[in-house]
This record gives sequence, C-alpha cells and structure tokens, in this order.
Amino acid sequence: MTTAPVGLLLADDEHLIRGALAALLSLEEDLLVVAEAASGPEAPTMALAHQVDVAVLDLQMPGADGVRVATSPRTELPGCQVLIVTSHGRPGHLKRALEAGVRGFVPKTVSAQRLAEIIRTVHAGNRYADPELAADAISAGDSPLTSREAEVLELAADGAPVAEIAERAALSQGTVRNYLSSAVSKIGTENRHAAVRLARERGWV
Repeated sequence: MTTAPVGLLLADDEHLIRGALAALLSLEEDLLVVAEAASGPEAPTMALAHQVDVAVLDLQMPGADGVRVATSPRTELPGCQVLIVTSHGRPGHLKRALEAGVRGFVPKTVSAQRLAEIIRTVHAGNRYADPELAADAISAGDSPLTSREAEVLELAADGAPVAEIAERAALSQGTVRNYLSSAVSKIGTENRHAAVRLARERGWV
C-alpha cells in the first residue's frame, strides 16, 4: 500500500527562496508542496484551504512573524505541525516558538536534504531545534518583559511617537509611557531605542 506524501505549505515573502526550496523539496518522493504563501496573514488561510500536514514558515514575514502565525493552523488544523526556518535566529525567538507549539526551528543555512529530514521528524510528532540556537537560548535566559511591554516596545521600534503607539495598541498615552519606562528599566538601557535594539538582539521582541 502506497503512503500518501506529506503535504507541505511553504511561507516566505522572498519568492526566489520559496521557489528554490519548493523545487528542491519536490525531489523528495514522500514530500509534496501543496501550497505557498508570501505573507504572515496568508499562511494560515493557505494551510487550512489545503489541509497541509506540515507548515514551513519563515520567521519574519510581512503582516506577522512565523511564531504568531504558527498558533492559527495549530488551533484550526490540529494535525498540522509547524517548522520555522530563519536567517535571524535569536534565543528569544526559539523560546517563543516552542511556547507556541512549534515543532521545529532551524536556520536557513541548513541544506535542503537536511531540511527534508527535519520535516519528516516534525511530521512524526517529534521536535527539532538547531543545537547552536538551543545552547544560546539556554545561556541567554528568559525575557524579563511582559507580553504587553514587549508589544509596546516593538511598536516603538521605528521611532513612532507615544500618541501613535497608543492608538495602534489601543492604550492610553500614559499607559504606553509606563510600559516603555518599565521595559527600559527591566532591560537596563538608557532609553527605549537602546532597549529595542538589545531586545531584538536577544529575540525578546
């Protein structure tokens, strides 16, 4: 009896990389790319429409990052396992991914053949995390920020004024200032710009 191939979703906003990966994975007899997406919001829709077995998501995509996207197909499509590939791996990203139920987390430097093996691993219900990223995550420690502090700090990353951040986060300006002040204090920097930079380096936002 022939086993059906593992149906894959590839989500990456870089069309050349996504196309090359699709071509390489199509060489594997037991893997089949059945859907592709170019943005965060598009990925869950495609995963559900095609009932994919494994969603291979880029960490950073327009609209939403891979970790946030990962929660949707897992909620609405319980049998779908999620694997994140990234060129910007940070310890905090790995921890957030694992907390969100992501089964695999690998750098884009991995070979297509190795990626195929990892896809099979997560499809079987097992986990795989890049050893170097895992070691960095252990040594970096947990983020000191609450989810709200991290959200507000991320909104401040592009230098947006407090009024704009407050509108986007649906908070009062005073609350935004309090969150920013608390985040800066916890991270131990002189201002919010330095706090954003350090939090990004550690993958906390």
